[in-house]
Amino acid sequence: MEFIDGGVAAPQGFTTNGVLSGIKASRTKPDTAVIFSERMCTAAGVFTQNKVKAECVKLSKSHVSDGKAQAIIVNSGNANACTGEQGALAARRMAQAVANKLQLQETDVLVCSTGVIGQQLPVEKIEAKISDLVAGLSKEGHEVAREAIMTTDTRYKEAAVETVIGGKAVRLGTMAKGSGMIHINMGTMLGFITTDCAISADMLNKALRESVAGTYNCVSVDGDTSTNDTLLILANGMAGNQEITTENDDYQAFLLALNQLNTIMAKRIAADGEGAEHLVECQVQGAASVEDARILAKAVISSNLVKAAFFGKDANWGRILCAMGYSGGNFTPEKTSVSFVSKAGSIQVFQRGVPLNFDEELARKILTEDETCIMVELQDGTCSGTAWGCDLTYEYVKINGDYRT
Repeated sequence: MEFIDGGVAAPQGFTTNGVLSGIKASRTKPDTAVIFSERMCTAAGVFTQNKVKAECVKLSKSHVSDGKAQAIIVNSGNANACTGEQGALAARRMAQAVANKLQLQETDVLVCSTGVIGQQLPVEKIEAKISDLVAGLSKEGHEVAREAIMTTDTRYKEAAVETVIGGKAVRLGTMAKGSGMIHINMGTMLGFITTDCAISADMLNKALRESVAGTYNCVSVDGDTSTNDTLLILANGMAGNQEITTENDDYQAFLLALNQLNTIMAKRIAADGEGAEHLVECQVQGAASVEDARILAKAVISSNLVKAAFFGKDANWGRILCAMGYSGGNFTPEKTSVSFVSKAGSIQVFQRGVPLNFDEELARKILTEDETCIMVELQDGTCSGTAWGCDLTYEYVKINGDYRT
């Protein structure tokens, strides 16, 4: 497997572009993007489990339900959530505009939005730019598209890999946005994956859901599951491999590449949490089940007390045990050990249920690094799980205190 450039435009047959539609008067960078495949794709998606769902989420869930799609349109600056019939019509108009310009069926266009909740989307501004969007579709378009989907993100997030499946070179590309309102359970998180692999809709859906469980769903920035969380994948089959229709070796190779991409993006989203200064990873080993390990790890990185301790570079391991205790995951506290690890070294602070005397200065030095790992060792089984989060800073409160204005 090799990392390559190109993001969502890296696989064969995919082009993309982004433009400024003027959805928010204060925005000067692109705010609307389109991803297009020259061939019909098998498609799958996972969506927010928040009961309050944006109109674009409702529409895309309906459109992708037949397992196929050929284009995606996404806007930032307005979530089109809690907007009623007018918002539902706006989402449809976005799909119709792309479909008409690219000569597609409306149902083969998926729609995503991100931004402020509860404001009507000025869809006419997007419609006015559709011709420019489509005319500018290209392989190089990923550079502007990755910027168009950002809101409070401080940096773009994209990746692409090439691997061999069935004797053919297969590419997968992705881009995502997300830095606040992130507690993914399928933040505001939007993710888009493209591939030229030939894979059936059923297997694509299975691979996406299996991968999400151990990657995107193990991310938390602030405990809020967005109304708009969406992760979409399109596969156009242009790599020429024999179509994957069962859980064979080719499926496992595809899943491995997909996991690689999704893990990278999950970590980048956590690291770019609003106001974040540190990426915090929690690895739980020796759990009775993978589910227990993931539940425990996510509880730790989701705890505001743990997050605040990391901001203060305070090795307050008691907060870690506390979070594990209320998580609902099974473990034996008396057999649990905790260590902190970073580029600056490692230090154990709790061993098999007993607190240790440790060097506070070394611990602080370890927690000062940009990326720090909480290692939790259990004695309850052989399973493991990992989750990613960030520290809780003053800047997070500042960003979200005046988000609408």
